[in-house]
This record gives sequence, structure tokens and C-alpha cells, in this order.
Amino acid sequence: MKILVTGGAGFIGSNFVLYWMQNHPEDHLTNLDKLTYAGNLENLASVQNNPNYTFVKGDICDATLVNELVKDIDVIVHFAAESHVDRSIMDPSAFVKTNVLGTQVILDAARNNGNKRIHHVSTDEVFGSLGLGEQTAFNEQTPYNPHSPYSASKAGSDHLVRAYHDTYGLPITISNCSNNYGPYMFPEKLFPLAITNLIEGKKVPVYGDGMQVRDWLYVEDHCRAIDLILQKGKIGDTYCIGGLTEDIPNIVAIKKIIALLGKDETSIEYVKDRPGHDVRYAVDWSKIHNELGWAPQYDFDTYLERMVKWYQEHEQWWKDIKSGEYQKFYKKQYQQR
Repeated sequence: MKILVTGGAGFIGSNFVLYWMQNHPEDHLTNLDKLTYAGNLENLASVQNNPNYTFVKGDICDATLVNELVKDIDVIVHFAAESHVDRSIMDPSAFVKTNVLGTQVILDAARNNGNKRIHHVSTDEVFGSLGLGEQTAFNEQTPYNPHSPYSASKAGSDHLVRAYHDTYGLPITISNCSNNYGPYMFPEKLFPLAITNLIEGKKVPVYGDGMQVRDWLYVEDHCRAIDLILQKGKIGDTYCIGGLTEDIPNIVAIKKIIALLGKDETSIEYVKDRPGHDVRYAVDWSKIHNELGWAPQYDFDTYLERMVKWYQEHEQWWKDIKSGEYQKFYKKQYQQR
């Protein structure tokens, strides 16, 4: 099978590329990534010389390039997106362009080249926010109610994907995942920011009172879920993917990280809350569990300890990112060939 992965140099995308190359070594995978601030080819150094792997630097909004790539593939796994909420508040336009218009370009290319199968990776943030202390959780029937420019742009892309299925018969599946965590997570996100700041002897910024709740999904479990959806998922369906069965406030997760690194709670610095900050996310992942047999392999504490250890053992990787040095990897490895 020939697969086009969009955004395969980002956090989740690169983990998916590594997962797929390891578990499906007979397949050929093409990785299309623009290499914006969050794209890091160092994540993929272990597969860059694999004959079944091809990297293409490019923009999903480039219809000519995307159309040419899609001609020769069987399946598209669409990760590429602007995804940082804080950045979307500062500059919504980039999010609308990449997440909505870029998705349309991908859909048109799939349609124009024989209705190629697409799996569209989305977020639980399209559903809005739940109340603290509630027992409710997002599921596949939850109405959309996005609160940030990022989540609104992802909601728009979801609607486009479904519309192309209903209008043109495009074979699609969608997954709405909760907050991912794990190796290669960009250090401006909450968990890796906390881990790396603590290692450097700095404080950990926490929005508001830190009682916001997220449903944390380990990135390898997410990759396994997408694999199952591609193999056994029902065309036209949506699957919610979460990692937890109980609420864990952000401040509790941060204190777990602090304990794992042998620090104390004086390392916490409470900062002004984010505008429009969603209070609680929780995902009901019973559909993918009941229909496809998926479930997280380990619990939150086990995965969090594994993540902290990975950042301790890969200090140069995140230091290169924090200094900006990681951006030189592409130039060194690709432009001088």
C-alpha cells in the first residue's frame, strides 16, 4: 500500500510515520510537510534513508503539488494542521488557510484522482467545553461548539470532509482525538514545557488555577487507533479517541511531573488565564472500543513516567528546538544532497 501522510514531521504525524514504518514495513510512505515551526525532521532521522520512505517539503495548499502526489498513492492520512491554540488567538488567518483551505485542496486531489481513501485527523476541541464535575463526555453525536480560532478551523475542515463524502462519495473516515502526549512533543506545549523547564531549573507556567481538565491520549495509542480505523473502520464514520476514564486536572498532572523529576511545588508559577479557555474535555471512546477493539495499552501514570524519561534521555533534541537549531536539520540533510 502507498500512503501519503500530510504533516508527518509534526509531533503526532512523525510518531505515526515511525509507527507505520515499524509495523507495516512493506508499505511505501510519502511524507508531505511544510516544515513550519512545529515540523522537525530530526524526529524522523531513523527512517530518512529507508527506501520505502519519501519526504517532500511542501504546502498542502499547493494544489499542483498535492494533486501530483495523490496520483500515485492509495490512502491519505491527513494530519497537517496549525494546531496551537495560543498561536491561533494571535493570528487566526494562518489557521483558516491551512486547516480549512488546505483540507479542501487534499479533498479535491483525492476526488480528482479516482476517489482515494482519506482518513482525516481532528480534535475533540471542535465540541467545545464541558462543565467541571459533570459526568458527561464528548461522543460522535456531540454537537459542534468550538471556542477558539483553532478549534473553529478544525470544525470547518471536519464539515468539509463529511460534505465531500455525502456529495461526491469520497471514501472518508474521521477521528476526533483528545490531547496527545509522548515523545517528540513540541516544547511549547504544556507537558514538555513543564518537563524541560524543570530540567533547566525554571518555573512551570500554569494558566489560571490549573483546574482545567483534559483527556490525555498517549500518542502511540493514537497511532494504533488510526491503524485500526484504516483497516476496519466504516467508511463515512467518525471515531472519538480518548485516553482516560477519569478526570485529571492540569495542575494534578503538573504536580505528577514535578514529583517524577524530584522537584517541589515552588516550581509552579500561576499565570493569567488564556482567553476563551475551555474548562473541561472528556472523550467517550466506547465506539472505537466496541467496534474495532481499541483501548489504551497502559494507564496515565505509566505513560507520563515514560514521557518524562524520554525527555531526560533526549535533552539535545529539545534544546535544539528551544534554541532554534532544529530548523537547520532540513538544510543539512536535504538541501545539500
